[in-house]
Amino acid sequence: MSTQSTPDTQLEIGVETFGDITEDSNGVKLNPAQVIRNVVAEAKAAEAAGLDFFGVGEHHRDDYSISAPEVVLGAIASVTKNIRLGSAVTVLSSDDPVRVYERFATVDALSNGRAEVILGRGSFIESFPLFGYELTDYELLFEEKLALFAKLRKSEPVSWSGQTRSALRNQSVYPPIETGNLDTWVGVGGSPESVVRAGRHGLPLFLAIIGGSPMAFEPLTRLYKRSLEESGHQPQKIGAHFHGLVADTDQEALDLLWPHYKITMDRLGAERGWPPASRMRFEASAAANGSMLAGSPETVATKIATFAKGLGLSRVDIKYSNGTLPHETMMRSIELLGTKVKPMVLEMLAA
Repeated sequence: MSTQSTPDTQLEIGVETFGDITEDSNGVKLNPAQVIRNVVAEAKAAEAAGLDFFGVGEHHRDDYSISAPEVVLGAIASVTKNIRLGSAVTVLSSDDPVRVYERFATVDALSNGRAEVILGRGSFIESFPLFGYELTDYELLFEEKLALFAKLRKSEPVSWSGQTRSALRNQSVYPPIETGNLDTWVGVGGSPESVVRAGRHGLPLFLAIIGGSPMAFEPLTRLYKRSLEESGHQPQKIGAHFHGLVADTDQEALDLLWPHYKITMDRLGAERGWPPASRMRFEASAAANGSMLAGSPETVATKIATFAKGLGLSRVDIKYSNGTLPHETMMRSIELLGTKVKPMVLEMLAA
């Protein structure tokens, strides 16, 4: 196991959702509009529980309600005061970097400087044909647009040229970030090339750890640090995204999550050629070395502390929504994560 430890700053713990289309207590799917309103309530609950970050994803398909994350974040900004707000993730490849910057600068203004953005290529690809982009340009789109965004985030006039959009010449973009710099992460799913790219631009790294052993990502964290150093950048934060659910006991968490998890994974499996989800593999992912942060507060806290130390993490985010999992179950999970899990994790890391 790695001998890395967490940075000098205190570990942050956050939650994320894609606005998954959920069911009510009678098993009836909710209207997407109600799901979005529930997401705002979940963000308020996350702040009340003492969590550090609330993130919303971007998708353009019928099993998720959020296609315009910045609009949802703007609504959340108006009913919260302290929790940081951001995307999880913004699919930069199929968007315009200037517009993404402007929208998040607006969220930052509405939230009094609490906005951040996690930029990614997108593991779901429905946005590419929807917005007129070719999948054959998948790598080029992200490479060029990330390079442009890295310049824009400094709130200075930008000059840039490339193949994927019109050139900019000493162009200012509005509104400017009040503090001068928008907090920006690069989300990666395990590609060494993506890790090196983040280091080359001097941007913080966010790992999407949704399967296997989280400690298998430790070589990527070393590669990232080497890329930063070789590119002449200072050390940056590393965060990680996990799926999970907190309940009063391990068994309750697994039993609550499993049927909704299976529906989601079987649909994705049919789309991507995976085998049907099995309870055995599901429970293995929730074991001590697995990536699923599902269980009692004690179990989840122990796993978070272990992975934070081993990977040198500055933040851990849990995607608390999972397919049709009911709103009430998620609200309880958020409460336990903030009031029970977070204090235990910080105590473990301070020992």
